[in-house]
Amino acid sequence: MAGKFELYTDKAGEYRFRLKAGNGEIILASEGYKQKASAQNGIESVKKNAPIDDRYERKDSASGKPMFNLKATNGQVIGTSETYSSSSARDNGIASVMKNAPEAKV
Repeated sequence: MAGKFELYTDKAGEYRFRLKAGNGEIILASEGYKQKASAQNGIESVKKNAPIDDRYERKDSASGKPMFNLKATNGQVIGTSETYSSSSARDNGIASVMKNAPEAKV
């Protein structure tokens, strides 16, 4: 099963999206957007930037766990991962986004 984007409205009424891998696990989540069209543009930006390794910011969360951000050409964060148990697990998450995002349906 291929990856897919879910576009939804959060409790605050903002639009968000998340990318799920073929197994249903969330591998990337967005910030909140006021407009649905802005969230849809975010999805297109993820599809475009996901295959480019330089767009991934590999870092540790506040709790010290590995995670990553996917950034657009302008440096703005367009998606954030969950926290991972190890750097290698994080790298597998990045590989999953690279593979799933470009062809994922909404």
